[in-house]
Amino acid sequence: MKKLTLKSLPAALVTLTAAASLCHSTTAHADGVQSNTVRAGIYEIFYHVSADDLQGPFVPPGVNLDVKNTQTAYFAYIRRLNSYLDLELAFGIPPKTKTVGKGPDTLGSVPYNGQTIATSKWLAPSALLEYKFFDESAALRPYVGVGVNYTSFYDRQVTAAGQAGTGGPTRLSLSSSVGPVGTVGLKYQPGTRWSVIASYSISRVDSDLKTETAGDVRTSRIKFGPQALVIAAGYSF
Repeated sequence: MKKLTLKSLPAALVTLTAAASLCHSTTAHADGVQSNTVRAGIYEIFYHVSADDLQGPFVPPGVNLDVKNTQTAYFAYIRRLNSYLDLELAFGIPPKTKTVGKGPDTLGSVPYNGQTIATSKWLAPSALLEYKFFDESAALRPYVGVGVNYTSFYDRQVTAAGQAGTGGPTRLSLSSSVGPVGTVGLKYQPGTRWSVIASYSISRVDSDLKTETAGDVRTSRIKFGPQALVIAAGYSF
């Protein structure tokens, strides 16, 4: 398992975080508007996977894969930059995702298509700059945002079904990814403290997959297009 450190995060995330800390606005403005918000809710994640066919020794044509949709907890810190701009740092509890075989029904005599062949967890924080529409006095404010996403895979495991298909104990690796993320959302805040939001985000995650079984290496390039529906409550201070 690869140990993650702050040095592994892309410079863009660090830069955006530093920008928030340099804001000169006070924690609570004279007009009662709060500068900081924390949110908690639920991520419903829909993976849209496009992968190259697996390449390597003894791999027949058309062997591919897919990833099952999942859900996890959502957490975020939002820093108010001015009346219309926010900086959001969002993350979730790393979800355990299941990779399933796609392609031939069997590899030799081993079932493949639709079988769970591997699992992994995703660490995927995002930083977004968001523009809020309407005046700050409005209780209901739509918003849009763009930013950067960093994704790292860990706790990667090949299942018994996957090992049967590859021919024995198998090591799995997936490269980390930095990509764009965009979001649209709606925020309802009738007072100065509590709020609820609903948002829909789209990001891009590209990863190089490699497996190794008794010295035989197989590879694939995977393009994920995860989309996330978020429902959350926020508290401002």
